[in-house]
Amino acid sequence: MERRLLQKIESFLKETRMAPTAFGRAAVRDPRLVADLRAGREPGSRIICRAEHFMNIWSADLREDRLCPQTASRDDRR
Repeated sequence: MERRLLQKIESFLKETRMAPTAFGRAAVRDPRLVADLRAGREPGSRIICRAEHFMNIWSADLREDRLCPQTASRDDRR
């Protein structure tokens, strides 16, 4: 399970070009999370859930932005 989480995180980091420390800080308030996982740390179920939730929410937000870009029309000059 832990290796699968690290694989998901690595894919997420590559896709989003997010720094590992930024991910850890935003997802679980631990900037060393990714480095520790790479070094063999075994996360608990709470960390796994928080990290997966963060990646799911981030991905959903990106999908919404791609489908419905929030750009003003050219005639709208407020």
